[in-house]
Amino acid sequence: MAKDKTIYTCNDCGGTSPKWLGKCPHCNAWNTLVEAIAESSSQVKNRYSSQFQSLAKASEVTTLADIDATDMARTPTGHEELDRVLGGGIVEGGVVLIGGDPGIGKSTLLLQALDSLQRAGQRTLYVTGEESGAQIALRSRRLGLDGSQVQVLAEIQLEKILATLDHIRPTIAVIDSIQTVYSDQLTSAPGSVAQVRECAAHLTRAAKASGVCIVLVGHVTKEGALAGPRVLEHMVDTVLYFEGDTHSSFRLVRAIKNRFGAVNEIGVFAMTEKGLKGVSNPSAIFLSQHSEPVPGSCVMVTLEGTRPLLVEIQALVDSGGPSPRRLSVGLDRDRLAMLLAVLHRHAGVACMDQDVFVNAVGGVRISEPAADLAVMLAIASSLRGKALPKGFIAFGEVGLAGEVRPAPRGQERLKEAAKLGFTVAIVPKANAPKKNDKAFEGLTIHAVERIEEALNLVRSLG
Repeated sequence: MAKDKTIYTCNDCGGTSPKWLGKCPHCNAWNTLVEAIAESSSQVKNRYSSQFQSLAKASEVTTLADIDATDMARTPTGHEELDRVLGGGIVEGGVVLIGGDPGIGKSTLLLQALDSLQRAGQRTLYVTGEESGAQIALRSRRLGLDGSQVQVLAEIQLEKILATLDHIRPTIAVIDSIQTVYSDQLTSAPGSVAQVRECAAHLTRAAKASGVCIVLVGHVTKEGALAGPRVLEHMVDTVLYFEGDTHSSFRLVRAIKNRFGAVNEIGVFAMTEKGLKGVSNPSAIFLSQHSEPVPGSCVMVTLEGTRPLLVEIQALVDSGGPSPRRLSVGLDRDRLAMLLAVLHRHAGVACMDQDVFVNAVGGVRISEPAADLAVMLAIASSLRGKALPKGFIAFGEVGLAGEVRPAPRGQERLKEAAKLGFTVAIVPKANAPKKNDKAFEGLTIHAVERIEEALNLVRSLG
């Protein structure tokens, strides 16, 4: 059979070229030509005729109210934190994309999950394109997975992988990694945009047709985003990011997209000699152990998916030069500049000649505005050189007019703080619970409406 002819298509205008060019000859855009397969007129005719035939046999149009919607059956992986991020477990026919820095633990976690599923009676397959079968076996022994019956395939050719999936019919298959897989239909090298997109599309179709759950491991760029075409994230059902400092023992798995569960859910793991273990109380990671309160430290309650987490916000205000610096780790730097302006205008706390450094302890990233109040109180505490009261927490969004706005699910945040033994809280007035609620016993809650009111209250408490 003759090999299909290769052409190059522009991602911007859709124009084609018989050879690769740095600039598209149609729209003059640079670096937009990607490899594609040229179809003959007979192939196009057959493809469209088959599409029309399938449309003719399609089911009748149905209203949403008449569709019998049932929850997708989920198979637990044996790791509670991973199941939390996935939305309860793996789904039949689901496609999961997981990315992270090299050596952070992606392969380790997936190998542990496959072993747990295999021991629970599920058929599993680990397709490795970066390591040999012997290397995978050595890792499994280091992890204490003696006698593991996980099936391993060392292969990078897409057609052979699809044939193996069709023959074995596993419950779950891991492709480690999608950047190493290539198809004979394309002449470009493995890892190129065309190869990654084409291979991911074929694997996704195979998963939907056979009911096999496929997990794709993806490389990341220097900026931490998944490498390859952006369309890769749109093809799959779930996108997970593996985060954490390789010098720290803690790892975070964050769900960026999930068609079968909540987004922005996180799972917390600790790297041990026997692999990754779930952390039952992740709030302990993000709280520093101070024997006594220190200036510039304020604890807040943030939400990560459905889980409330207590995170310590640390601020350091020091004398600066004519161009003071504003640096933040784990928080939005632009929002920090805005909060300093609000603090000056509405509370009379001036930092225009001071360097301001803000850090979220434990490497967690906080994107929600509910951290505003804690950040401002930590800055004011560092500037005054006076610590906040012991057992103190705060959360709430602060607007440009100085008002303190409510945070979503404030009652759950306060219950988590009370459960962990905190005694004093400053919260937005709309988040204040009803009186005599036993869920908040031992926690004194002060409701505020403006930032200057919160600062005056902290001075009176101190």
